[in-house]
Formats: sequence, C-alpha cells, structure tokens
Amino acid sequence: MINILRTIHDRWQKARMVMMFVTPYQRQVTFSLIALLFTAMIMLSIGQGIRLLIDRGLATQSVELLTQYMVIFILLIVALAAGTFTRYYWVTWLGERVVADIRCKVFDHLINLHPGFFEANRSLEIQSRLTADMTLLQSVIGSSVSVALRNLVMLLGGVVWLFITNAKLTALVLISVPLVVAPILLFGRRVRQLSRQSQDRIAAVGAYIGEILGQIKTVQAYNHQEIDKHIFHHHVEDAFAIAKQRTMQRALLITVVIMLVFGAVGLVLWVGGMDVIAGQISGGELAAFVFYSVIVGSAVGSISEVLGELQRAAGAAERTVELLSAPSQIISPASPLPLPLVAGQIEIERLCFAYPSRPEIPAINELSLTIKAGEMLALVGPSGAGKSTLFDLLLRFFDPQSGCIRLEGIDIRHLEINALRACFALVSQNPVLFYGSIGDNLRYARQEATDAEVEAAAKAAYAHEFIVNLPQGYQTHLGDAGLGLSGGQKQRIAIARAILADAPILLLDEATSALDAESERWVQQALSRLMTHRTTIAIAHRLSTVKSADRIAVLNQGRLEALGTHAELMITSELYARLASLQFQLHE
Repeated sequence: MINILRTIHDRWQKARMVMMFVTPYQRQVTFSLIALLFTAMIMLSIGQGIRLLIDRGLATQSVELLTQYMVIFILLIVALAAGTFTRYYWVTWLGERVVADIRCKVFDHLINLHPGFFEANRSLEIQSRLTADMTLLQSVIGSSVSVALRNLVMLLGGVVWLFITNAKLTALVLISVPLVVAPILLFGRRVRQLSRQSQDRIAAVGAYIGEILGQIKTVQAYNHQEIDKHIFHHHVEDAFAIAKQRTMQRALLITVVIMLVFGAVGLVLWVGGMDVIAGQISGGELAAFVFYSVIVGSAVGSISEVLGELQRAAGAAERTVELLSAPSQIISPASPLPLPLVAGQIEIERLCFAYPSRPEIPAINELSLTIKAGEMLALVGPSGAGKSTLFDLLLRFFDPQSGCIRLEGIDIRHLEINALRACFALVSQNPVLFYGSIGDNLRYARQEATDAEVEAAAKAAYAHEFIVNLPQGYQTHLGDAGLGLSGGQKQRIAIARAILADAPILLLDEATSALDAESERWVQQALSRLMTHRTTIAIAHRLSTVKSADRIAVLNQGRLEALGTHAELMITSELYARLASLQFQLHE
C-alpha cells in the first residue's frame, strides 16, 4: 500500500512539474477553455435543432417553419466552425509554446550538468528525449488534452440531455457505463508501462543511428556495415515488439469500448422505436436521443483512445522530468570567495580521485604538486598515469574524493565555477570544432572579439594563411566536428581560439600532436610567445615540448614519481629516462 501511495505521489509530482510550464500562459488557457466550452455547447444544441426540425418542421409539413429551423441549424453550424477554429488555434499554440519552453529548460539544465552525468547517460539518447519525447508531449498538450476535455464536457452534457429527453432510455445507456470504464482501467496501466518501454527503445534506436553515422568513416574503413545493419535491425525489432504489444492493448481497449457503447445505442434504438410506435414519444425526441447517445458513445470511445495517448505522454513526461531532476554534482558555492588577480600559482595537495564509473581504480592517488606562477610544467607518463584527469580536476569537471587544489591560495571549490574556468584556456589533443563558420569557432573563446583580434589570433597560430585561401575565408562554414579541414588545420584553429581567450593559465593536452614538422615549429614559436608571463601546464609526449619546459612532472598510476628538468630526470628517474629514450629513438 505504501509503495502504491509513493508511486501515485511521484507521478503527481512529475505531472505537476510539467504543468508548471503551462502556468505562465493562463490567458491562452482561458481562451482555449472558453472556445472548448462554447463548441461543446453548440454541439449539444444541435440535438435540439434536430428535434425541432423533425417535430415542428417535417411533422407539421410547414415550409415556413422548416426554413426557420433550418436557418437556426445553419447558424449553429457556423458558430460551431468559428468556435472550433478558435479552440484549435489556441490549443495548438499552447502546445507548441509549452514544448518549446520545456526544450529550452531541459537544455539549460543539461548544459550545466557535470561531465560525469554524460558518462552514465548516452548523449544521443538524451538527444532523442529532446526530440521524440518532446514531439509526443507537443501532440498531447496541443491536441489530446483538448480533445479529452471537450469529450468530457460532451459526455456530461450529453448525459444531462439524455435525462431531459427520456429518463427510461437513459437508464439503459447508463447500464453500459461500468462496462466501458472497466476495460479502460484494466488496459490503461498496461498501456502506460508499455509506452514508457517503447520510448526507451525508440531512444536507443536514435542513439545508435547518431553514433554510427557520426563515425561513418570508421564504420566503412573496417567494412562493418553488415554487422551494424544487423545490430540496428535488432534495435528496431525490439522497438517494434514493444510497440506491437502497446498497439494490441490499445486496439483491444478501443474495440471493447466501441462494441459496448454502440451495442447500447442499438438497444436504445430498438426500445425507443417501440415507444415511437406506441405513441409514447415523438420521432424528433427519439432522433435527438439517438444523437445524444451517439455523442455520449463517441465521447467515451474518444476519451478511452486519448487515455492511451496520455499514457504514452506520461512515459515521455517521466523521462523529461528525470532530465530536469538530475542534480549536478559540480556547482558553485552559495557564497563564492572573490578571485584575486590570477598570476597562475597552483597548489595540489594530497589529491585523490577515482571516476564514478570506475570507483575501484584511483586515477589520481595522493598527488601533491606546486606549480609556480609563470612557469611551464610538462606532465609526462604512460597512458593512464592521470595526466588528462588532472586537467579535469583543475577545470572542476569533477571534484576529488580527498585533497584539494588551490588557485592563488584559494580552494577552487570555494570559487564561482565560471570565474574559475575563465582562468584557463584549453587546447585538447583532439581539437573540438563546431558546426558553423571558422570565425564563429574562433570566437567561441571570446564572443565579443573584433575581426582584427580574431585575425591576429589566427596569425599567431599560423592559421591565417590557410583560412584566407578557403572559398569564404573566415566565413567558411565547417561541417560537424570541423569536417572539411585537416587534422593540423583543426589544431591550429583550436590553438588560435586559446590565444584569443587570453587566459592566465594554459592547458595544452598534446597541442601539437596533429601537426607536421613544419607546422609544429611555427606553432611552437607562437606558443612560446603566448606562454610568456603565463602559467602553462602541458601534457607532453613530443620532445620539443618536454625540452622547453621549466620543469617536468613524471606521473605514474596517479602518483608523482619524479619532478625536475629534462637533464635532471634523465639521471634521477628510471621511468622518465626510459620514456625519453623511446621518444628519441622514434624521432631519430
């Protein structure tokens, strides 16, 4: 019982969160409800119009009365059309507006979540939630809810008019109500569960498509198409199997409801026909009663069908609320400390960290290190030594399990996150470029940069020459992930972006790894000028970077194994001497 109450409470909370997005648009909701009630009342009035046409027009054989009631009937139809237009416009507008707000709210929340969240949740599946699930919610908010409310009003109004028209026949109709409600309750819960599963399967399909098409060169290079086709078909069939079960449940629900509702209508026609023959009611009353019976039956059938849509929307809403409710483990403190002028002094004290997905394997283990302002520190070590992890911790993508990092003597966890990250300019091993123009990608570091500043940064990174030779220069559009540029060109744009950021601390993750020998020489010269009066931490495997460093920190299994200059480490560190020897041999 407690679990049932908890489930009801959770669902109510999720529904309430979604409904909060409707609250700002009370005026539009009011317009929609007024138009909905108006059209429902007009529809119910048509039944009386039919009765008058038959009893006072046809039965009296008066052309004048028949024409009069026909004009009234036509006016009702015109009013119904106008009301329907108003209702459809505002309800559809409301659905589009609310879903647009939800999309923005979810994106605003996701973009500030810590990177660890995206380790546990596939980005492409999240993308599916923002598209497929949102489309379903739009359909429900902008259509299904309106249809359900309209039919509920029609159901209640139809039952009232049934009683007014003929209480005996109405009793026959009401006998079928429990028979109709029972299958709705019986199938509804199952449809909702299957709808949630169906949305999950569809999200998996979308995620797989994005992953494979995003890496199409690798797929084709390894002739993996047939295997990927097989895997994709498996995902599609899984989604289809769940959809088939959901469709079967909904089809059974609708079939049972239709049989019961229109079976009752048939019974009413037979009994009512007998009363007409006996002279107990008029033909117009029977026609009006049948009209209201059809309205009530259609309303019940429509509501049962809409309930299926609402069940699917409930699954989509749950998935959306889950995204909105996902907490970020990396947040700014409530009262951040002011950041003094940053010279680049960094102190790392007894730092310990393991990734949430691999808690048993420490990536950083009791690491202590002081980085002096203005120096260049190179980080070297075998793969998995913790070099890139240290960058993640410096930028507060993750927080350590113990120990701390101090910037200018202040624990970085006491600083406002944006202010902290503004102190760093990052150039990663795999340069990250976005869809858009080259100029847009350069300004990613500083949106307000002038054209002259952008061009100066590109020249400093030796990127200006190849950029101006492109068809549209700095306005040349790049494909996803910088498609259309070579690896070296991408890296030089990334370096130019870091130059434009003009941050006091540089983080270089093998920043010259994608360059040829000549380009590397140019970029190294540019970086040398850039590093003047700045603190630079470089993950380095290339000899040119290692030799130019003020100090070199040798990391191994998350620990600081040795620290010194290249010449010192060649004598004091066996691991460094071995790594350096291998690098020298590779470059000879």
